[in-house]
Amino acid sequence: MLDFNQKAKVFITCKDRSVQYLEKEVRELGFIPDRVIRTGLEIQASMEECMDLNLHLRTASHVLYEIKSFYLQNASDIYRKIKAIAWEEYLDVDGYFSVNSVVDNESVTTPLIVNVKVKDAIVDRFRDLKGRRPDSGSDFSGLVFQLYWKETQATIYLNTSGETLGKHGYRKIPGKAPMMEALAAATIYATEWNTRVPFINPMCGSGTLAIEAALMATNRYPGLYRDHYAFQHILGYEDSAFQAKKTKLENKIREIPELVIVASDISLQAISFAKENAITAGVDHMIDFQVCDFAETEIPEKPRGVIMFNPEYGDRLGLDDELQETYKRMGDFLKQKCAGYRGYIFTGNMALAKKVGLKASRRIEFWNGTIDCRLLRYDMYEGKKVES
Repeated sequence: MLDFNQKAKVFITCKDRSVQYLEKEVRELGFIPDRVIRTGLEIQASMEECMDLNLHLRTASHVLYEIKSFYLQNASDIYRKIKAIAWEEYLDVDGYFSVNSVVDNESVTTPLIVNVKVKDAIVDRFRDLKGRRPDSGSDFSGLVFQLYWKETQATIYLNTSGETLGKHGYRKIPGKAPMMEALAAATIYATEWNTRVPFINPMCGSGTLAIEAALMATNRYPGLYRDHYAFQHILGYEDSAFQAKKTKLENKIREIPELVIVASDISLQAISFAKENAITAGVDHMIDFQVCDFAETEIPEKPRGVIMFNPEYGDRLGLDDELQETYKRMGDFLKQKCAGYRGYIFTGNMALAKKVGLKASRRIEFWNGTIDCRLLRYDMYEGKKVES
């Protein structure tokens, strides 16, 4: 049985180009990273602390607790190495588990082969020790073992998250081409928005950006909306500890009466979906939803805040006439109605971005799935900009 207070190496994964925002979150929770790479970071943490990480992190994908790191030259050695690990300390013989792997080794043509070898080694160990075996499958409904293998170095982890943390659990109606919640959170961190100024989200779609802004402002963490994690299937897990952590999350919520968040969309259906998602998240009363063309969005005059667009990208190999006009109108809107605001446009089509007609002061790199994107910042000065 695993001691939930025993510290080990823990690797927290995230999407490429989001690690600086993950590191910010991890440090705010009191951890000092030992190693930071493009797709995650390593800390020392106990399983008890992994539970907290899963409940709190907005920009993470998975929290991986290291079981063992070992030399592994080729696929023929996997079975022996894996079977030697005391899996009975982590998994009940009547439990359920799945295996996932990320492999970069010339002896392997597909990770599926590795998954099967790892699974066979685990179940055979149980058969030898207990005369029966746990169930296994491909879904993440039970305990999840994760193998990372690059060249001759392999590490096997307990994937304490199971399903990705990138989905925050409140978005029941995704709408058209939605932005993943973890990416939305990372882009908001990138704007350096604070709750003392308005957050304006024209063309809001299913409302993800506005909702994430409200969640951040009021200390509502993703764990409030999720009740199942892989760590709940580890031997030694106590549900009372988990429920106590959920209660602590609820006690962290703060209400900010002066908070100003505006979300607009020309589609009544989109606003309806956004409202339903906001209701699920418990923040519908904090967001001013407006059904209108984005150029008619009501912008508070003071204080000046952040205005953020996530428009369609269109065909990234070409320029759609209608979208060209939309991007031009976004630029006109920022110039004419948003003086004093910091404007942001998130796009995966830099050819269309040129139609905005404004010079970006920053171009912050992100990936949206496989799409190479930029969060473009436009400083909308009041009056004439003074050159230094």
